[in-house]
Amino acid sequence: MTNIYVGNLSYQTSSSQLEDAFAEFGSVSRAAVITDRDTGRSKGFGFVEMPNEAEAQAAIDSLNDQELDGRNLKVNVARPREERPRRY
Repeated sequence: MTNIYVGNLSYQTSSSQLEDAFAEFGSVSRAAVITDRDTGRSKGFGFVEMPNEAEAQAAIDSLNDQELDGRNLKVNVARPREERPRRY
């Protein structure tokens, strides 16, 4: 399973649009645009999970710096999440 970071998303891009863009390259397990907890507005980035590593790499290579909804995407393999202290 490859977890892919997708940055510089338009605030209008939905999770289903993100999934559709990556589905052209293979099977997509999950696609999610990250939203602000309080406002529900997109934070401008998301994550896509693809089970096939070769398909995931093809998607990364093809979609990085390509336009979606008027913005040039930044696409790469996601880094592991860093543990941060909880904010109150």
